[in-house]
Amino acid sequence: MSIHPGSERPAPLGLRRDGLDPDPEVTALRERGGTCPVTTLAGHRAELVAGFHDARAVHGDPVFGFEAVPPPPGIAAEVADGELRRRRSGMLLMLDPPDHTRLRRMLTGRFTVRAMRALEPRVAAIVDEALTAMAAGGPPADLVADFALPVPSLVICELLGVPYTDRDGFQERAALTLRSDLAPAERAAVIHASREYMATLVARARRDPGDDLIGMLVREHGDRPAAEGGIDDDELAGLANLLLVAGHETTSNVIALGTLALLRDPAQMALLRAAVEDPGPEPLHRAVEEMLRVVSPVSAGFPRVATRDAVVGTHPIPAGTLVTASLCAANRDPALSEGDLDALDLAREPLPHVAFGYGIHHCLGAPLARIELRIAFTALLRRFPGLTLAVDPDELEYRHDSLIHGVEALPVAW
Repeated sequence: MSIHPGSERPAPLGLRRDGLDPDPEVTALRERGGTCPVTTLAGHRAELVAGFHDARAVHGDPVFGFEAVPPPPGIAAEVADGELRRRRSGMLLMLDPPDHTRLRRMLTGRFTVRAMRALEPRVAAIVDEALTAMAAGGPPADLVADFALPVPSLVICELLGVPYTDRDGFQERAALTLRSDLAPAERAAVIHASREYMATLVARARRDPGDDLIGMLVREHGDRPAAEGGIDDDELAGLANLLLVAGHETTSNVIALGTLALLRDPAQMALLRAAVEDPGPEPLHRAVEEMLRVVSPVSAGFPRVATRDAVVGTHPIPAGTLVTASLCAANRDPALSEGDLDALDLAREPLPHVAFGYGIHHCLGAPLARIELRIAFTALLRRFPGLTLAVDPDELEYRHDSLIHGVEALPVAW
């Protein structure tokens, strides 16, 4: 168990990374098949598991739920119930059936593979515009600020109906909420600000629902309360806010970290270039799945609570215990396949992974993320065949103890 010096609270070990890799302590935990007490993003004490099969059990077994998770430490008891209900309203990653089922069903048709493929021309245009602007700025450029972040941000903004001109505000709030060192009062304030911002867009959609996702939800489901299968304004704000954050933070970090991994490994860069130029879809599909597995942008899943006594692998989990799983370590579990699973191998046949979670909470936007990654990497390598790092890799600054892993900046030249 890792403990901060002078503190009795376990460290946020599940959120820690070592460059592109899981933290060595998390890898060691997986190898010995154990559990470990950790502190979660919100400050809860939970048990961490790190094996692939354990991670799928925690994410897939309905005995582990979200709605029984207690309020974060530091929230005053007298406001906890109401505030917690409002925070969870519409947040699919904090809900269990039947509310989770009702809300997710409203979105499923908009996030099918077929529906996402219809967006490919617009995604390609957004990617091209970002690369053109990056080229005009001349080398060096920051691949994070100039490409990896704006592409998925603009895509999800257009899909939801969120003004892209507001991006500085919502990106700053998103980055803050993903940090583990935020005090409870600060986190509550940021979450409140995010929901209030989204509430203004919901109110606008109530007055004049557009063709975007928020407008669709208002038109098709907003005329009746949740108890009758509809959706209320708090749920609309929470759901849209979740999609906004998840829709740009995860994909942007796979683009940045994936590019970094390629620039540090010429053999893998050559494989991706070959995949990009291959007339068939399979080589690029393999490459994207392998990149998702190795990069694993979400370090650990949201903590769930055992609603009754349970067993994960060989670990007895008493009722009331909070459990979280290291997704990045699970995706490199030797139980998945022979060979070195810590190494990026873009020619590897796709392995099952939990980069998008598992079970009923599997990422709704996974088809969109895959499309964005295929288009982004294809266009990036074709536009800049001489792409290279503009700094020593040791100078790069990674996020620390954050739910979604990333690099703060990625200076590149061509």
